[in-house]
Amino acid sequence: MPVDPSDTAAVRPGEELNLDALHGYLAAHLPGGVGTLEVRQFPGGHSNLTYLLKVGDTEYVLRRAPMGPVAPKAHDMVREFHLLSRIAPVFAAAPRPVLLCEDAGIVGAPFFLMERRRGVIVRTRLPREYEGIPDAPRRASQALVDTLASLHAIDTQAAGLDTLGRPEGFNRRQVEGWAGRWKRAETHPSPESGRVTSWLLSNIPPESAHTLVHNDYKLDNLMLDAHDPGAVVALLDWEMTAIGDPLVDLGLTLCYWTQRGFPEHMKTQIGEPGAALGFFTREEFLARYAQKSGRDVSHIGWYEVLGVFKLAVILQQIFARYHAGQTQDERFAPLGEQAQSLMREAARQIGSFLPHPPSPEHSA
Repeated sequence: MPVDPSDTAAVRPGEELNLDALHGYLAAHLPGGVGTLEVRQFPGGHSNLTYLLKVGDTEYVLRRAPMGPVAPKAHDMVREFHLLSRIAPVFAAAPRPVLLCEDAGIVGAPFFLMERRRGVIVRTRLPREYEGIPDAPRRASQALVDTLASLHAIDTQAAGLDTLGRPEGFNRRQVEGWAGRWKRAETHPSPESGRVTSWLLSNIPPESAHTLVHNDYKLDNLMLDAHDPGAVVALLDWEMTAIGDPLVDLGLTLCYWTQRGFPEHMKTQIGEPGAALGFFTREEFLARYAQKSGRDVSHIGWYEVLGVFKLAVILQQIFARYHAGQTQDERFAPLGEQAQSLMREAARQIGSFLPHPPSPEHSA
């Protein structure tokens, strides 16, 4: 049987893998031999490269860093493999990692294989599989919120994850780290970036808790059941996972969900812009998370600004690689202006929130 092409595409020019070297490595490291090897590419996403491998009768997903130079400590597939090795046994939505290759000479960068799961990804519109399900948007909204709350409820000590970094001071390190990444990736001056950074550093809230933080949590990183939009098949893209303040996750998720600051051509009917279709509003999203997690979300403003800022930096980092000629992917051409638009949105939001979020003892 050939690889199912429904959610994959032919490998993009310039992103091919060395199939002879890959076949030889897999033959030496996968149990039971390899036989034939088919490769296709998952076309979604703008960051790491993800391929579907059919090795004999078994399918795997291969993840590697993007082509060309990458930012320091970014796209660390070795770290993601080890993270998934500890998270998958305690969190059903985490795919099981299978094989790690740290030899960059095989496909041009370290990579790992993980199990292949089947479902649908909701990106810019509801998939055709959900067309006959009238409450699909609401069920997908609930799945997104509930999975985030479940992720934040993992017992990190029992899972052996409590040594994952230093949770104390997480919020400050987030601001300082992302501000540094912006400076290193900046291709065009942003008059707002300094103001946003200064405001974030001057208004760091007390950390609400220390939990597992996915750090790129959004609807299109969830794989949902093709017949049930309320059932999660997998949560993907774990490379930035850390132990820290769970509201940092919530703030970034709200950025994607509300799409405020997104240029008009980027906006979709997924998330709050699709509330008329049944997707959660921002208020419903926050209320359900508060209910499921038991956390106070009344001072989420700082975290939302941080989320918009982080997304601006992520897009700018990708655009910087394109601007420098390190990738020829034309999808990246508009990301520089999109990053600037989001930075302006972060600056706009500053005036909408309390200047200093109250400490927990004053938030009752």
